[in-house]
Amino acid sequence: MPVILGMATWSAQATDIDPRAYSNIPKNLNFVVLGYGNTKGNIAFSPALKIDNAKLETHSAVLAYSRSMDFWGKSGKIDFILPAAWLSGTAEVAGVPRERSVNGLTDAVARVYVNLYGAPSLSMKDFVNYKQDTIIGLSFAVGAATGQYNPDKLVNLGTNRWYFKPEIGVSKAWGPITTEFAASMFNFTDNDQPFHGGTLTQRPLYNMQGHIIYNFAPGVWGAFDADYYMGGGTTMDGREANNMLQNWRVGGTFSFPVSKQISIKLNGSTGVYSRTGSSFDIIGVAFQYRWGDGL
Repeated sequence: MPVILGMATWSAQATDIDPRAYSNIPKNLNFVVLGYGNTKGNIAFSPALKIDNAKLETHSAVLAYSRSMDFWGKSGKIDFILPAAWLSGTAEVAGVPRERSVNGLTDAVARVYVNLYGAPSLSMKDFVNYKQDTIIGLSFAVGAATGQYNPDKLVNLGTNRWYFKPEIGVSKAWGPITTEFAASMFNFTDNDQPFHGGTLTQRPLYNMQGHIIYNFAPGVWGAFDADYYMGGGTTMDGREANNMLQNWRVGGTFSFPVSKQISIKLNGSTGVYSRTGSSFDIIGVAFQYRWGDGL
């Protein structure tokens, strides 16, 4: 969440709660995901901007493609994510009520996962006999400045800068229960066209998330999710703002198959603590279709 730009869409991206990101899956499978999300709540702005009572609602749509791959004998996957959003809301700017409504593309994301330990690359046939113990993996994501952006507007769908996000994850199975932990760091390029400014710089934003996952049956699982992020303070034209982020979120995820190739995932999360006063709720649903070797 870059504090003053791309507020609602970044809130969803920065708190992208993703259980089972470091699980093993057979190689050479393709996935297409169509998702919908709704974000609603209060968003906190930089105090210097004299913005109060900001209430935004965003309807988001996501089209994503993933492919599981063999990385030198290790399992992994690549993701390409193209999101769009419809945003509307109100705020008081210097005591004057204002409204904003906009729709279009948000910032696209590409990422790669590689499981370094405990998750060998297997064909669909060999995967039948695989039993998870401990998995350790790495990922790297790139967020591109492809979203709608107008420097004359305070709230936009895009952020007009790129981010780079390395992450490490650990997953441990205990019978039907799996625990997972991931730690990552968002690194941002500068925005050279911020609202009423020359250059906006943001320090790294650190994120940790944990999940307790219960596998009810093959393909049917649920998770309790917790997410924490801190840092990300901004500097506008050399003037530092007192807006370091520190937020806790909790939520849940449930996934089940409809057929051999189609599954549905439901998720929701809510804020339980925010240093900056922002508190928002997210609910979403995703439809996944898969095909490839062995299906």
